[in-house]
Amino acid sequence: MTVSSPPPANPSHATTRPEELRHFATQAKDWWVSGGGYDVLHAINPLRLSYIRDQLCQHFGLDTAALAPFDGLSLLDVGCGGGLIAEPLSRLGAAVTAIDAEPATIAVAQAHAAEQGLTIDYRCITVEGLDADARFDAVIALEILEHVANPSLFVAELAKRLKPGGLIVLSTLNRTPQSYLLGVVAAERLLRWVAVGTHRWSQFVKPSELAAMARAVGLTMDQASGINFHPLRRTWSLGQDLAINYLAVLR
Repeated sequence: MTVSSPPPANPSHATTRPEELRHFATQAKDWWVSGGGYDVLHAINPLRLSYIRDQLCQHFGLDTAALAPFDGLSLLDVGCGGGLIAEPLSRLGAAVTAIDAEPATIAVAQAHAAEQGLTIDYRCITVEGLDADARFDAVIALEILEHVANPSLFVAELAKRLKPGGLIVLSTLNRTPQSYLLGVVAAERLLRWVAVGTHRWSQFVKPSELAAMARAVGLTMDQASGINFHPLRRTWSLGQDLAINYLAVLR
């Protein structure tokens, strides 16, 4: 396992890896297709959404039982892909801006949202490419940290997008032997949950590393939960085991 070299510096795409964008461009049509390569994200989406809802409601003093608890909140979804989390966040009442650096992916997201009658501000842009004064109540960045060229810079850019008192929710893969076996060997080569080449184990981020990145930009990582797979039942749950995939909150 070797560490990939970052692409040449580009002020408007400082956090992206060209090879990652090319890879996801080939998978763009599959975001909403059953069996198309993103089934595992669809499977864990209820857990991710529940976590985000609970964390944001607790942080902002909102009612988790309300039909639209996020009414009045502005949310930024970074690395939004086909809109798997942007759409339910919109249905929960948030004003959602969703960005991705891959044009074909954004086109799929826009088309699907239109079919659902949802108003989501989709943009083909990187987080550092947003207007300097763009600020949001909360920033969501799911399964993207392990794909960027410079994780520390990426976290710093996320922090710049927060309004005072805002919240960041991330999910990513831990760099452990367990995550290599399940996240790479099993998920890509044996179970075919995702396309081969989707993950590079050397780019996975340990919780301690994420916490250090947060501290460097004045944030605190004070909550983390693992996304755990139960092979016998073929189900997913939130738990304390962070060894493979985890969600985290930066305040």
